[in-house]
Amino acid sequence: MTIAPQKENTARPVTPLGILVQQLQHILELVAKEQNISLEVAAKIQQVWQLAAGIDPYIEAVSTEESAALAALAKKTCAEPWEKRFSDQETVRQLEQEMLSGHLEGQTLKMFVHMTKAKSILEVGMFTGYSALAMAEALPEDGRLVACEVDRYVADFAIDCFQASPHGRKISVEVAPAMETLQKLADGKESFDLVFIDADKKEYVDYFHLLLNADLVPSGGFICVDNTLLQGQPYLPPDQRTPNGEAIAQFNRIVAADPRVEQVLLPLRDGLTIIRRI
Repeated sequence: MTIAPQKENTARPVTPLGILVQQLQHILELVAKEQNISLEVAAKIQQVWQLAAGIDPYIEAVSTEESAALAALAKKTCAEPWEKRFSDQETVRQLEQEMLSGHLEGQTLKMFVHMTKAKSILEVGMFTGYSALAMAEALPEDGRLVACEVDRYVADFAIDCFQASPHGRKISVEVAPAMETLQKLADGKESFDLVFIDADKKEYVDYFHLLLNADLVPSGGFICVDNTLLQGQPYLPPDQRTPNGEAIAQFNRIVAADPRVEQVLLPLRDGLTIIRRI
């Protein structure tokens, strides 16, 4: 049996499914060169690859399209030479286009805003503003979104993109380490209907505790947390985890054991946990 797998996607896989598809692609290439593989085994491997590789493209194809402003923001983010920005010391850390939330997660967050009827949103970690703008599109006219971003370059990048959308005016950006901004908001007795966390993974536990302890999220409020499957590392053996993977595994355990909340982890992209404060 001759197997001719499709051309591999050149984008770096950053989700459990993306990594699985890449590994299956490599297996298919090995099978194509092996003369002693049975036709049945080769056909089964081909079917498994087709099932895995087709999930994300199909879901995106049948989900609501992103707005023109979001598409332009994504295109501009992908075209930016992030490695050069870091080497030229224009950004405070190494950034990459894969950090973008993207179409599927953006539409999911936007749907959550509609479903919860949130009027105030806090985003912890903004990058170039895709998720912020997606959520702002679902906010009412008098709604507001406060975005925390530590990097001035990407903050300005995002603000420039927001100007292309009528919903950009709902967003205000705080440029500082996230914990500093959260503490400032807590000191001001602020409260938010919905919080989206997508920042330093090693600080996730600190963000979570401060949000609850300072009542930044009231009873009945929601916290959405990105990357809670982190390339599969939290459920792989501990010796296969990076420091970020271990931090996410610890975060997931702490949330699951906290009696103040109830939660569900969705296998969307790199993992999205939905937490409701009781």
